[in-house]
Amino acid sequence: MAGLIEIFRKELADNFNSKRFLILFLLVYLAGAATIYIAAQNIRATVDDSTRYIFLNLFIVSGSNIPFSFPLFMSIFIPIIGIALGFDAVNSERTSGNLSRLLSQPIYRDNVINGKFLAGLVMIAILIVSIVTLVAGLGLRMIGVPPEAEEILRLCMFVIVSILYGAFWMSLAVLFSVVFNKAATSALASIAIWLFLFLFMGLIANLIAVTVVPINADSTVEQIASFDTLYRMINRISPGTLYVESIQAVLLPILGTSSPTMMMIGIYSGLKPTPLPLSQSLLIVWPQLVGLLALTAICFAIAYIKFMREEIRAT
Repeated sequence: MAGLIEIFRKELADNFNSKRFLILFLLVYLAGAATIYIAAQNIRATVDDSTRYIFLNLFIVSGSNIPFSFPLFMSIFIPIIGIALGFDAVNSERTSGNLSRLLSQPIYRDNVINGKFLAGLVMIAILIVSIVTLVAGLGLRMIGVPPEAEEILRLCMFVIVSILYGAFWMSLAVLFSVVFNKAATSALASIAIWLFLFLFMGLIANLIAVTVVPINADSTVEQIASFDTLYRMINRISPGTLYVESIQAVLLPILGTSSPTMMMIGIYSGLKPTPLPLSQSLLIVWPQLVGLLALTAICFAIAYIKFMREEIRAT
């Protein structure tokens, strides 16, 4: 543990004092507040007297003219925050020569990368908790409906899943910061993977699923179910899909499956959906949560092993 606390405190101080992160956090707060303002203006058109979890709907409803919901906003901005916190975690210290001087002190090498990762994880947690609290406070003032205990628990679970999602992107960025010597290269590599998974993974999954299981307007329920199963299985390669499916089940108690398509088929078949308790919702998305955790652990483990084995010379 020698030096871990010192590295952790130094990284936290650097992050809080960095203009880059202050500007980025300010943009995230403004975008989140705008998103929740749009949701509050349109929530009356989506709920009625029989609607449960009205406060939770504040985090789901999107605008009529701008179809941009709070979960979509989080799925876009969390990777940016994670990448920004990790893309230069190691290579910037290596390039400036601070890494060799740092390791000449009585500090173990593993505490350097562990302290940087923990500091970034705390920054992600602070950002997500603060923005969810801000959004909840604005929403409470605008709609005047206090949350139920179940809604508070679901929001807490939403925060935990979001932190885990941010940890994955930060661990990926840290991995690239260890592999590449230049911070710009690691940043571009991280952003390239994020854009590929966000923009093209769904198209690739749809193309493969349509080729294997062709469907049309006359397709049977079994064919549609087979297509949806294959499509989602391929699309789950993307951590963004795992995150979206997880928060859908957490924020939508009425969702009895991780597939909205299968949910609609059940409704058209005459099944009446009923809200699930939080424990049942977590059981539905438990594989997705384990997948996110495994991806995060794999990326950080590779970065850890690579960092521990590389040669660091004084400059």
